[in-house]
Amino acid sequence: MTGFHRLMQVEVRSSEGVMSVQSEVPISVGDVLDKLGIAHSTVLAVIGDTIIPHTSIISDDVSIELVIVSSGG
Repeated sequence: MTGFHRLMQVEVRSSEGVMSVQSEVPISVGDVLDKLGIAHSTVLAVIGDTIIPHTSIISDDVSIELVIVSSGG
């Protein structure tokens, strides 16, 4: 028996364009951001109409939209 691992595709959309991360195992949103070099504190992750925590675990193909968090005085 051969071990076939299906790669999960996480598509990430932002104002910078579309990026993707592949993983053989479940991965957190925070880990996806780390792999893309995106600071957690600078974005909100949105799936559909729902903001999800960076601790959320992704276990299937998904498209995440990143919303830039800005602050000012």
